[in-house]
Amino acid sequence: MNADTAPTAAAEPRDAAGRPPVRAATPADAEVITRMRSEHVLSAPFTEDWVRQCTDELAPRLTPEGDARAFVVDAADGTMAACALGLIHPVLPAPAYPRGRAARVQLVATHPDHRRRGYARAVVSALLDHLAAVEDVTLFELHTSPEAAPLYREFGFSGNPALMRMTRHRQRAGVVPGAQPDSTWVPPQQYADSLPRAAAYVCLYVTDEDDRPLQLHSVYSPGHPWHMIGGAMDLGERPWDAVVRECREETGMAAAGPPRLLATVYGLPRERRPYSTLQLIFDGGRLTAEQIRGITLNPREHDEVRVLPLAEWEALMPARDFVRLRAVEEARRTGVAAYVDTWGNA
Repeated sequence: MNADTAPTAAAEPRDAAGRPPVRAATPADAEVITRMRSEHVLSAPFTEDWVRQCTDELAPRLTPEGDARAFVVDAADGTMAACALGLIHPVLPAPAYPRGRAARVQLVATHPDHRRRGYARAVVSALLDHLAAVEDVTLFELHTSPEAAPLYREFGFSGNPALMRMTRHRQRAGVVPGAQPDSTWVPPQQYADSLPRAAAYVCLYVTDEDDRPLQLHSVYSPGHPWHMIGGAMDLGERPWDAVVRECREETGMAAAGPPRLLATVYGLPRERRPYSTLQLIFDGGRLTAEQIRGITLNPREHDEVRVLPLAEWEALMPARDFVRLRAVEEARRTGVAAYVDTWGNA
C-alpha cells in the first residue's frame, strides 16, 4: 500500500466541507481498482490476462451480497484518483469481536498524479467507518509498508506492518512434497491451444408443404453431392446468425426465426481432416411452391434445387448423409431433438 500521509497541495476536487468527495465503489469500478492495484501497489504489474481474471473475480464481490467493499475518490477528469478495498470474512468470535466478523484492508492506492492530497486518508476513513457502522466489523487486519504505517496507526492499527505471508496450493495426489507446484491457472491462449480442434457448421432443414425435404446440389463437393442449406460458421459468429447469412448467400431467402434446433451432429477427425466437426441443424419450416421457385442459387456453390420424398433421397446420397437427413426428418416429426455422432465415420 502506498503512503499518502501529509497533504501538501490543495486537493481537487473537494466537497462543500473542503473534504475529498468519497463515494462507494460499484461493480463497474472493478477493472479500474484492479489496474490501480496492478500499477501502483504490486511490485510486478499484472498481465492483461490477470487484469481480466481479477476484474471478473472482484466485480460480483462488490455487490451488496458480496464480501468486498471499496471507496474511491474520482479526479476532476473522471479517472480514479484513489481507492481503498476491504474484504469481509468470518472468524471465530472473541470478546473483542463477538459477532465473529473481520475485514482485511486488501489495498489502498493513490495515482501518482494525486498523491499527498489526503486522498488515501479519506478513502481509508470512509472504508473503516462503513465496515464498523454498517457491516458490524470489529476486527481489522492489513499488510502495509513502513512508509504508510503511520497513517494506519492514526486509525488505531498496531503491530509490525511487515507480517509474514505464505501462499500454499493444495497438494494433488502423486505430487512429491517439496516439488515445484503446477499452476492451476494458465493464460487463456495457452489453454485454448491445448483444446482439441473442431469446426462448427450450421444447417437449415426446409421442406415443401408436403414435408418432402429440400436439398441443394453441390458443384464443389462430389463426396457430399446433396445437402441442406448451410455452411461453416465464421469466427465469433453466433449459430443462428450464421444460418441467416448462409440462407441468404445460398438461396436469396431470409431465414425466419425464432431458432428451433432439430439436431446436433458430431463428426470424428479423419486422416485428411484432422479435427472434429460439430453441426447444429435448425428448422427452416415449410416452403410454398412459389417460394421454392423463387430460390436464387449461387452458381459457385450449387446448380440445382430438388424436393423429393425422404425415401427417394437415399439412392442419391452417401449413407452417412442420409442417416443425418433421416434423423433430422424424424426430429421435426416427433418434436424430439436428434443427436448423431457417426458423421464422417464411413
